Amino acid sequence: MTFDTTTIIIIIAVLAVLILGFLMMRPRRQRIEREPPQQAETYVASRDRPYVKAKGEEGDWVTDEVAAATTDVAGEVLGVDAHRELNASAGPADDLQRLKGVGPKFAAMLGQQGIVRFDQLASLSDNEVAMLDDRLGAFRGRLARDRVREQADYLARGDVDGFEERFGKLGG
Repeated sequence: MTFDTTTIIIIIAVLAVLILGFLMMRPRRQRIEREPPQQAETYVASRDRPYVKAKGEEGDWVTDEVAAATTDVAGEVLGVDAHRELNASAGPADDLQRLKGVGPKFAAMLGQQGIVRFDQLASLSDNEVAMLDDRLGAFRGRLARDRVREQADYLARGDVDGFEERFGKLGG
């Protein structure tokens, strides 16, 4: 059986149509788009929720007393300062913009999260840094990349010379 040129072209055309048909008719993968994770609601006392206190505030209600007692006992058992966050706002605010990589918007974002002093940044645990970093939006990753906690440690101790030796001339 011999094939002439016309027969070969017809066979190639039929194969091309079959391949194209297969590619067009096959089920396609569905593209699943994820919604960005929503930030947890900040709980602050208001008229419609008077039972919720502002962050770091202990109250006079029974539930507050139980929560405070549980935190005290857990703190003693674990050997940690359980009320560190409650006393975090004591003292004047530092100029966080003196840290390398911290500008006015980043400092404002830290302030919204309750971080206003160098010693607060310096005393954060790795877990607390990760949790804070998740709430920094556009500034996510900057705490680690700019070594903000390490810089804050020098300034919290008042070690300006050590800071400048490690990070360069102090800003602000």
